[in-house]
Amino acid sequence: MNMLAERALPRARIDLTEQRLYTLAEGTRQVLSGLQDPITLRLFYSRKLGAEIPVFGAYADRVREMLAEYVALSGGKLRLEVYDPEPFSEIEDRALAYGLQGVPVDQSGERVFFGLVGTNLVDDERTIGFFQPDRERFLEYDLTRLVYELSNPQRPTIGVMTPLPLNGDPRAMMLRQPQLAQPAVVMNQLRQFFTVKEVALDAQVIEPEIQVLLVAHPQNLVEGTQYALDQFVMRGGKLLLMLDPHSEAQASRPGPGGQPPSNTASSLDRLVNAWGVEAPSNQVVLDLRGAWRVRANPQDRVQAVDYVAWYNLTGDSLNRAEVALAGLEQVTVASAGELRRREGAAVEFVPLLTSSAQSMLVDAARVRQDPNPTRLLADFQADGQRRVLAARLRGQLATAFPDGPPAPAEGQTRPADFPAHRAASDGPANIVIANDTDILEDRFWVRVQDFFGQQVATPFSGNGSLIVNLADTLAGSDALISLRSRGESLRPFEMVEDIRRNADAEYRQTERQLTQKLEETERRLRELRQGSTGPGSSGAGAERGQAQAVITPEQRVEIDQAREEILRTRRGLRGVQLELRRDIEGLETLLRVLNIVLVPALITAFAIGLAVVRSRRRAAARA
Repeated sequence: MNMLAERALPRARIDLTEQRLYTLAEGTRQVLSGLQDPITLRLFYSRKLGAEIPVFGAYADRVREMLAEYVALSGGKLRLEVYDPEPFSEIEDRALAYGLQGVPVDQSGERVFFGLVGTNLVDDERTIGFFQPDRERFLEYDLTRLVYELSNPQRPTIGVMTPLPLNGDPRAMMLRQPQLAQPAVVMNQLRQFFTVKEVALDAQVIEPEIQVLLVAHPQNLVEGTQYALDQFVMRGGKLLLMLDPHSEAQASRPGPGGQPPSNTASSLDRLVNAWGVEAPSNQVVLDLRGAWRVRANPQDRVQAVDYVAWYNLTGDSLNRAEVALAGLEQVTVASAGELRRREGAAVEFVPLLTSSAQSMLVDAARVRQDPNPTRLLADFQADGQRRVLAARLRGQLATAFPDGPPAPAEGQTRPADFPAHRAASDGPANIVIANDTDILEDRFWVRVQDFFGQQVATPFSGNGSLIVNLADTLAGSDALISLRSRGESLRPFEMVEDIRRNADAEYRQTERQLTQKLEETERRLRELRQGSTGPGSSGAGAERGQAQAVITPEQRVEIDQAREEILRTRRGLRGVQLELRRDIEGLETLLRVLNIVLVPALITAFAIGLAVVRSRRRAAARA
């Protein structure tokens, strides 16, 4: 059957895994079917790595199988080469020249490799330095992204529209604060991966070359600019929109009059409401979990207090099923607002950042005007609800300007190449919305120090990586954005783990009972030794008797019983451990019987049944 299937049905596939591990996503199929030029993939895998660490051997089979599937679906545009880089060989030199990571596996220092290099016709290179099994959920995304970047090697262009001084404050010298002239660290990171262009706050059209547009803290945008943003999304542009009920960055800098502005909120209700989302600008989400410790007011007795408006998001507050957050441990927000999906909206709403259940909503005025951390904490009462602070939107959207473009503002004229109005998005729109702009503020995620004339940034939170990752995923095709994390092929035996957990719980419970019994016995022994004296003791003899108590026969019997009870309990502990091994060994035996004996037994039973049926037919024919 195997030989016939290999010849007659070479492309037939059936995936019986629970999580559809061997079925490539539709986005991957789109990328592979759209390849125009040949791409060569070179897999460098040291077989010694799989021999020394079997987990990597199993994962290498998974990677090879997936790459073979990519080649099969590429229509001849992908070619796969597999190399085993032995020590001091030319292949090892090639792996090092490509920048792959060599890892020692033993004391000899011999390095092993497990990486991938992709090249196109113009010798552009993309690499995966070392495949890590703990990133298997994103294996398909990593491979598809590598192929996509080789087929589209031009550097993406990202536009930035914001009133915040992300590129440095031009008033730095006038304010006598030269450090404000430095660009925000997140902007330096974006420039490492993208071509960054500034977009004016009164722009009537977003230039077609801009693939991703970062709009941060849009305050009082005129209708013409809002229309430009709307039509940018309708034409297929990717938008990273950051609103804020209270910008701590804006509140910490003087305005034109020398004082911080009174209005520190931003909103684009007309656009986001039309797209199926609500982003209130009059409420702030407080969260006790991860709250920053700040200095209390001078008149308060306490020196430091939890400021529940500034907090770190960790653990289940980060949606690690999203590629942009998969490798992040922490993101910091400050005076953030919530996002809600509008009732009846058809858009896909995927939370990215979420508060913990120890959160509540308060009026934004409480953090805008003379915020008092002590009073906020005293009045804090968590309501058990979790609130979305950032989300990804994907789906077919209708324009927020159904009547067409608004009239130009006074003193403006429309550009000659003003694009035609679009009433709906071209295909599924892709938008990321966050209701906090202080994610971009340096002081909330990075420490910048001067090191012999050079600025050295040391991040303590993942805000910069989050923004770069989000822009990176948005800059890819819709096929890449649609990819999500997959399941893992290296799955544990859940039944065995359940048996082990149950036995361990029973063992711990028995152990705790034993410990309590030992403590009671020791306490009783101390009481017996301190409180019992021999008969006829008095005066100085009685005092010596207190130090050297005589144990009576009755007490000895009680002690012996306690010791026997301890022995019985210890035997019970050993019995629990033995039952644990017996259950697991019994399950292992059952699995072996099912895998080795059951199939031949079924075939034998089928053959016997078929023989019986045939013999009866022959007997009936003779009769």
